[in-house]
Amino acid sequence: MPELPEVEVVRRGLARWVAGRTVASVEVLHPRAVRRHPGGGADFAARLGGQTVGVPQRRGKYLWLPLEGRDLSVLGHLGMSGQLLVQPQGSPDEKHLRIRVRFADDLGTELRFVDQRTFGGLSLHENTPDGLPDVIAHIARDPLDPLFEEDRYHLALRAKRTTLKRALLDQSLISGVGNIYADEALWRAKLHYERPTATLARPRSAELLGHVRDVMNAALDVGGTSFDSLYVNVNGESGYFDRSLDAYGREDEPCRRCGTPMRRRPWMNRSSYFCPRCQRPARAAS
Repeated sequence: MPELPEVEVVRRGLARWVAGRTVASVEVLHPRAVRRHPGGGADFAARLGGQTVGVPQRRGKYLWLPLEGRDLSVLGHLGMSGQLLVQPQGSPDEKHLRIRVRFADDLGTELRFVDQRTFGGLSLHENTPDGLPDVIAHIARDPLDPLFEEDRYHLALRAKRTTLKRALLDQSLISGVGNIYADEALWRAKLHYERPTATLARPRSAELLGHVRDVMNAALDVGGTSFDSLYVNVNGESGYFDRSLDAYGREDEPCRRCGTPMRRRPWMNRSSYFCPRCQRPARAAS
């Protein structure tokens, strides 16, 4: 599933190609693509028609298009395979095209939502006073947000009484971090994924947060992480950070720091990748 860097790459593309454009028509081609919209496909299309798209926004892994002059936003759920593509009008439809948005201008492009596995979708929601779609009001700020409160994060991390990777993936504590970038940040910090959060002193907690930011910024610089064709930016291009991964997906390959073979362990229906020598479980605070 796309994490913060991948979603931010898509947001930037939409800001360039979609912001400020007025919707002429919406075509819903598959009902599952609007299943999170209470009124269904016809209502979604009718309410979005004639609206002007504002500057796309993101919090963590969540992306939305605010509508100018309205307390409404289109929330995009990319799921496992969702893509928001800006394509020339008249170009062949993608095999898994689910929603088409045409605009009332002569730029010659349209917005398409393509989703092979139909886990994602688009939906309209009321905004909170802070400008977030109401259904994601509980999502914490992400570590690249200028308003992210480090002191609150450090206190919450210590009080959580859980383990480090679980805390990094807790979107109510810190948003935008998923399985890939959690493993990468923990490897950089030399911390085991099952280490209790209560054992982490403030300097080490701050160091881990710094590594989270560093790895996300590095991924942003190369367009995010693409392991297959399912994650692409709005122009259909893949990201290249998978070539720079130090931990994720490197089972049995030598640790880039010490040469020890990397290990993979099942973890919460996912996998955790780590170096058994550099990332030993800790029994005491450091």
